[in-house]
Amino acid sequence: MNITPTEQKIIDLLQKEDKRALNLLYENYSKSLYGVIVKITINEEIAQDALQDTFIKVWKNASKYDPSKAKLFTWLFRIARNTAIDKLRSFNNRYQKEVQIDTSNVYILPTSNFNQDVLDIKEHVGRLEEKYQIVLDALFFQGMTQQEASDELDIPLGTIKSRLKIGLRELKKVYNP
Repeated sequence: MNITPTEQKIIDLLQKEDKRALNLLYENYSKSLYGVIVKITINEEIAQDALQDTFIKVWKNASKYDPSKAKLFTWLFRIARNTAIDKLRSFNNRYQKEVQIDTSNVYILPTSNFNQDVLDIKEHVGRLEEKYQIVLDALFFQGMTQQEASDELDIPLGTIKSRLKIGLRELKKVYNP
């Protein structure tokens, strides 16, 4: 691969974890990366956040860059592209969650449709350990998926699944003694 003197200088500085590399990266690549990010996000604000996050990821992963595997721009492009996609997904998930809340018809259901045997479910959930209450509330009362609950509560997905299983097992003891 042909490496320009500027690229070589940036690579050398990155490998030495020299902060001057960030300035050179920004000066030489920010416009191109921003263009890629804007095409993916189609939103200036999200694109600006994604560009900033891209440079943070580049800096944190500088030691992982291997010039024998990819050109510097290719490596930067992949980080920028993935960051933009993640930002867009995050924005869309947050927007969809907000829309769900606004358009919910939960509060206009006629009360005759409620199963009287389970109206006290929140009371029984409230008797569980708090760690199970939090997970059950997120999944069943807030309508989150397991992954959304994991992200929102900052709890590993496996832990969410375990707490769900244990919480449901405890509730089963109440409803099916």
